[in-house]
Amino acid sequence: MLALLVWCSLAPTAFAGEPPPIVRDEVQHLLTYLGGSGCEFFRNGEWHSAAEAKDHLAQKYDYLIKKDRVKTSEDFVRWGATMSSVSGKAYHVRCKGREPVPSVVWFSEELSRYREEIRGKQ
Repeated sequence: MLALLVWCSLAPTAFAGEPPPIVRDEVQHLLTYLGGSGCEFFRNGEWHSAAEAKDHLAQKYDYLIKKDRVKTSEDFVRWGATMSSVSGKAYHVRCKGREPVPSVVWFSEELSRYREEIRGKQ
């Protein structure tokens, strides 16, 4: 009984930062899309592979959830996938045969495309 009371008192704070399921799905899509894109990700003066970038942004996403900063997918893009929290420098994405673009543009375009795709399936 005591364990149940303790759990009930802690449960609201344990899940306070969790974004809604649709946001989790959209962010997971963005991370998966990045990881499989074959593009390169520029952060803090160096180009990184898509897999490295995915891992880095997944860690930032987990951190932002703990800080209760992700209510929408746009929050993740804004706070986690746009710039370095260390240097303040913007991230960029470079895909084969294309000029680098700011990551905010790259992620926002994919998020819009994904939402249209989901709407088309409903």
